[in-house]
Amino acid sequence: MNLTEQIEALKREKNAIILAHYYQTEAIQDIADYVGDSLGLSQKAAQTDADVIVFAGVHFMAETAKILNPHKKVLLPDLNAGCSLADSCPPDLFKNFVAAHPDHKVVTYINCSAEIKALSDIVCTSSNALDIINSIPKSQPIIFAPDKNLGRYIMKQTGRELVLWDGSCVVHEAFSFEKLVALYQKHPTAKIIAHPESETHILNLAHYIGSTAGMINYVKQYPDEMYIVATEAGILHKMQEQVPNTTLIPAPAVEDNTCACSECGYMKVNTLQKLYDCLLHETPHITVAPSLRKKALLPIERMLTLST
Repeated sequence: MNLTEQIEALKREKNAIILAHYYQTEAIQDIADYVGDSLGLSQKAAQTDADVIVFAGVHFMAETAKILNPHKKVLLPDLNAGCSLADSCPPDLFKNFVAAHPDHKVVTYINCSAEIKALSDIVCTSSNALDIINSIPKSQPIIFAPDKNLGRYIMKQTGRELVLWDGSCVVHEAFSFEKLVALYQKHPTAKIIAHPESETHILNLAHYIGSTAGMINYVKQYPDEMYIVATEAGILHKMQEQVPNTTLIPAPAVEDNTCACSECGYMKVNTLQKLYDCLLHETPHITVAPSLRKKALLPIERMLTLST
């Protein structure tokens, strides 16, 4: 059997499910049982009856799955699959930040550690952030963390004042404004679609702003257009499958690299071989202390309740 067939056999043997983010390699996306954004992955993790969850993503995603499934084994192909955004919000500093704003509700983007979630009132994703903020009374002051770019976008869309934590995603801050303008001038009929973690000057150029799932749905709705896509380039695989005859161009990054686009090095440390190895040996597996899990679960459950 080849590697893909061996993984499929192990899945059947161990009653395992593979959940993968859109930013994973094409080979991993193709073998996954479900490919989605943070909201969809959280919902699938909460609903699965599998005994083993292999989370092909980054650490905070697997950690969230473990919080939702304390009695299941949650595996991450490579523990080095971290997140620059999650790393930008150290729990000890954030705890002091929250303490300095005692009357504020704390809304945190799901791209954060369990310790940050435990300090939160409710979690959100880029798919439901606007709905989550709008569900809170306008008289209630709010802290939003850790992504300042998403926070600024939410403020603009809702008219709410938010106290923002100074965090960001290196992938979504890697787009070159000058190169994007030049690319658009070369393709003036193209529509620019962007993830709200991108910087304001990139979002100001966009014809559509949304989560990874939102961007795919938008392109499916208007397949006759040409698109310049400002998010991690891994999304292009599933997006192109949905609209095979549509021209999709990755937004250019400041630094030239193999694809001249913006890629997440953390996402790409997972490989098909590592996925096989972790499923075979059932390691590395994610653990979350029971007391921490209990605190972090509440804001996640609040989000899922509002997102059904």
